[in-house]
Amino acid sequence: MAAPVCMEYRIEGNNFMVAGTASNNIKNTLKMLGIQSDVCRRAAVIAYEAEINLVIHANGGMLKAVISEDRLEITAEDEGPGIPDIEQAMTEGYTTASNQAREMGFGAGMGLSNIRKNTDVLEITSTVGQGTKLKMIHLF
Repeated sequence: MAAPVCMEYRIEGNNFMVAGTASNNIKNTLKMLGIQSDVCRRAAVIAYEAEINLVIHANGGMLKAVISEDRLEITAEDEGPGIPDIEQAMTEGYTTASNQAREMGFGAGMGLSNIRKNTDVLEITSTVGQGTKLKMIHLF
């Protein structure tokens, strides 16, 4: 791969009909580039969980992926309500998802913990009332 492949998606909040489209595109691009299937699977989990968090919790935001020779870097950035307690949000099963999201099968409280399990580097910055930024790096 000569130059990094950059992908950017505007994720719409509460639009469950297209939720997962961006992460599927990222996974398919990795496959097309000949990246190993186990790496593609882990990357798909990372991207999907970040995308769904944008849909459920943040009224949307931006999902960006940069695929380079040795890594995938995904950032998810929003201007949502922010996370008051990141440590608590990382706890499996903890959720602030709406009843509507949970009734549709989303918001089980596994998003951030699944990201942490499937990525090599996870950085979360969040300010209540201003938004959240996730930076996830997956090494090949």
